[in-house]
Amino acid sequence: MSTVWLIASGKGGVGKSTLAAGLGVSLGREGQRVCVVDADLGLRNADMLLGLSDRVVYDLMDVAKSGCAPEQALIAVPGEEQVFLLPASQFARAKDLDPKDFRHVIRGLRESFDQILIDCPAGTERGLRGAMACEPDRALVVATPDDVSLRDAEQLCGLIRKKALPGPQLLVNRLRPELIRTGEMISAAAAAAALDCPLLGEIPEDPLVYRALLRHLRVTDVDCAATRAFARIAQRMCGGEVPLPDYGRRPEGLLRRLFRRAPKEVRILDH
Repeated sequence: MSTVWLIASGKGGVGKSTLAAGLGVSLGREGQRVCVVDADLGLRNADMLLGLSDRVVYDLMDVAKSGCAPEQALIAVPGEEQVFLLPASQFARAKDLDPKDFRHVIRGLRESFDQILIDCPAGTERGLRGAMACEPDRALVVATPDDVSLRDAEQLCGLIRKKALPGPQLLVNRLRPELIRTGEMISAAAAAAALDCPLLGEIPEDPLVYRALLRHLRVTDVDCAATRAFARIAQRMCGGEVPLPDYGRRPEGLLRRLFRRAPKEVRILDH
């Protein structure tokens, strides 16, 4: 039986689309047949994150409105035989996609895939509300451990509960263990407690993610801490019991303590 995951964020720029793409590939490597659905109409990104930007012919709007068969629009991810992308339209807007049509598309995909990941538009406006009509089985809220992102995540969690969708689970991205230890950044567990939301996973800040994107590589093709975090989260999404790393809360080893660079001091400018 397939599982539809709604992947959303209260604000943009928290790494939601990168997570959706990374989790899609990681789930495929767990033996799941996966479809990543880019529902961010007009701001298509998943194709670039999965290395498919030059292979898009048909898109979500063609399937929903023009009678295009899903098989014509789905794009296989190279080297990942279990993972496919249904891209968003680059030129449509949220108002162009009827929620009933979107729900019909997702129902059709359920017949062919084990896991369906819907990369939603950021925020809580029309685009997200339309995506919510797809009858998801799970809702994932992506946030970073700062006050602005967490406040927006709180509003998003409230909306998900108001719509009577499955209770949201939290993914905390861009954690800095050294800042958690100094008390400047809250831990993923503290963020989950503040939002009263179960914690599904935590992903450390990893400069290799950006470097991979600069080289037009998929993050999951690079051996880095973020890729390993995606793999752990994917195992939990499949029902596995994988311990949370609890970044910043566990003591460091002796060598790491000896050679760790201290964070730069925050200095207030004189005006």
